[in-house]
Amino acid sequence: MLSTHIPSTRNHSWRGHSPPSAPSRLSQTHPRRIIITKSIQEQDQPKKTRAQASESRAGKIKHEVLAKEGRTKLNVLPDRDFYSFPRFVTHVDDGFISTLTNLYRERLRPEWEILDLMSSWVSHLPEEVRYKRVVGHGLNAQELARNPRLEYFIVKDLNQEQRLEFSDCSFDAVVCTVSVQYLQQPEKVFAEVFRILKPGGVFIISFSNRMFYEKAISSWRAGTPYSRVQLVVQYFQCIEGFTQPEIIRKLPSSSSPESRNAPFNWFSKFFDLFAGGSDPFYAVLSYKNFRSLSE
Repeated sequence: MLSTHIPSTRNHSWRGHSPPSAPSRLSQTHPRRIIITKSIQEQDQPKKTRAQASESRAGKIKHEVLAKEGRTKLNVLPDRDFYSFPRFVTHVDDGFISTLTNLYRERLRPEWEILDLMSSWVSHLPEEVRYKRVVGHGLNAQELARNPRLEYFIVKDLNQEQRLEFSDCSFDAVVCTVSVQYLQQPEKVFAEVFRILKPGGVFIISFSNRMFYEKAISSWRAGTPYSRVQLVVQYFQCIEGFTQPEIIRKLPSSSSPESRNAPFNWFSKFFDLFAGGSDPFYAVLSYKNFRSLSE
């Protein structure tokens, strides 16, 4: 409320002119003062601390990473149709799978609850570790039903609907193996993963150079191994609250200096030319808010 106080007319000579109208009693009490008062509702409203403001922004999309053309696919048919037929094959080689399983062994704890996002009939989790709960998500129910690690699973096309049917802070870890290249709305999916992760939970994305070319998004198809890693880094960075992404690479041994000078290396290169070579391993991971204190 804005109150304006006008000075008193006492001791003034108006010399034939009529004095101004008499001021209000409130105005006479406090001459030459302007008082601005807040409403009761404004006074009672508590101010947000910096920590509370930061928490309220957590999980929000700060900016879009992909342009419209970068989200396009060569095969525009619904993904549910493309994946309707089960494929009981592994899409990467044994070396990649071994590296991924070792990463899971190092970063995932037995008491954790884990979501295997965009999964299939195998999760690549270490066989000797029994987790508290492993839930699966994918597009083919037959594949998911064959996965022995899953307690249960959901079937959902994340390119059509990004909302996941889980409560906030449901999982200690979310993993996604060789599938991130198919997401047309990665910003929304990463925000949703942030929502369902517990504080300190980890999101692990792994991929190689293989893909269903017609189903990968344009930004991925046109990219290089370096640019694809950076693209996933940007997916994490566009969500408020993820820690600085960590990058893990393991390239084929033939590219190391030691192997280039090894005897019979020419034979290995000749064989790789026909066998297609081993799959490079890339992983990008980030934590929700903070790393757990015991790490």
